[in-house]
Amino acid sequence: MSMFPEYWVRFETPEGPRQGYLEGDAIQPIKGDMFGLWRADGAPVPLGQSRLLAPVVPPTFYACGINYEGHWRTAAEEFGLDLEKSWPGSPEVGYRAQSAIVGPGDPIILPMDVPPNVQVEAELAVVIGRCCRHATPETAMDCIFGYTIANDVSARGWQFEDRTFWRSKNSDTFKPIGPWIRCGADLHAMETRVFVNDDLKERFATHRMIHSIADYIVAITRYITLVPGDVIIMGTDGHAPQMRPGDVVRIEIEGVGTLENPVIADRR
Repeated sequence: MSMFPEYWVRFETPEGPRQGYLEGDAIQPIKGDMFGLWRADGAPVPLGQSRLLAPVVPPTFYACGINYEGHWRTAAEEFGLDLEKSWPGSPEVGYRAQSAIVGPGDPIILPMDVPPNVQVEAELAVVIGRCCRHATPETAMDCIFGYTIANDVSARGWQFEDRTFWRSKNSDTFKPIGPWIRCGADLHAMETRVFVNDDLKERFATHRMIHSIADYIVAITRYITLVPGDVIIMGTDGHAPQMRPGDVVRIEIEGVGTLENPVIADRR
C-alpha cells in the first residue's frame, strides 16, 4: 500500500475476531498484526453487515486520575472533596481490567446491587504503537499508534466504599471501547460530546488536559515499558452524567468517531 490506513478495526467473523482497516464503507481484513507486519487478506466486508468489537484488547490498560480542571471542580463539589488536596500535581496513573472491556453497541450491564449513582466518563483513549521506555517530552508522542474512545463507567458508591476500584470501575462491561482506532487525528481539533438518550450532557475541548498525553507517557515510561496495543485513557471533563437501565449513552469525539452503548440491568 502507498498510504497507511487511517481507521483500524477488530470485527467478528465465524472463525473468530479479525483485524482490518476501513476502505470507504467496507472493512479490508488483514493477515498479521496492525501494530507490526501485515498485509491485506481476503475480500472486503461491508461495514454495515459487520459486528465491530473493541478495536484493541490492551496488554496493559492504563487510566489517568483526575485530568481536567472542570472535572476536578465538579467532583470535589459533588463528593465533598478538599479542592486543594484533590488537585493532581503530577500525572496519577491507575489501571483498568481487560475483562471489563466491551465494544461499540454492546450493553453496559449494571449489577443488581450496584449503588444508584453510576456515571459516564467520556475519555479519549490513546493506543500505543511501538515499545517505549524513558520517553522525553520531545519523543513521547512518537510511540502513539492512534486514538479511540472509552467510557470509564464508574459506580461512585463502590468507588468511595471500597479501598480499590476493583468493582466500581472494573465490573464486567464497565469499559466500552470503540468504534475504531483513528490514526493521524489532530488532537487540538477534537471536541468531546456526551449524550444520554440524545440529550447533550457535556462538551469540552479534548486537548485541554491538566497533564498532557506526553506528560503521562513520560511518567509511565520512567518505570514501565509501554508496548504495542497498550491503552491509556485520559480522563473526562465537567460533570459526569448518570446512567440508568434503559438509557443509551453516546460519546462523540470529533475527528475520532462515535461510541454508543445501551444500559441494561443484570437480572441474574
